[in-house]
Amino acid sequence: MGYLHFKNNYMEDKKKKNEGEYPELEKLNIQGDTYLTTFTKKYRNRHAWVQPNHKLVISFIPGTIREVFIREGDTVMAEQKIAILEAMKMMNTIYAPISGKVKSLKIAVGDCIPKGTVMVEFE
Repeated sequence: MGYLHFKNNYMEDKKKKNEGEYPELEKLNIQGDTYLTTFTKKYRNRHAWVQPNHKLVISFIPGTIREVFIREGDTVMAEQKIAILEAMKMMNTIYAPISGKVKSLKIAVGDCIPKGTVMVEFE
């Protein structure tokens, strides 16, 4: 009895697949290993990852600029303090990711900035 039940379910599933009820499996490569899977709508509509530009300093959270330690044209060293960003009652110190000359400074004391705002651009 169990075998017939299994066989009937298998045949129904095969019929549903042929009728297009089941989505097609797609290849997913993770660290060199390939898997067959289905992708959700959310996964298909995600923003593609892009390599970060180390010449841009981008805000990681929304907040208010409380202090700025550099000006346009200044030469800064890697890990030098650039600014202080207040967010959620915490003072976050922003450091330079690279050594270089400041091409443009896009923030000022008192600015309220959203997440993802370019604060500083290096040459």
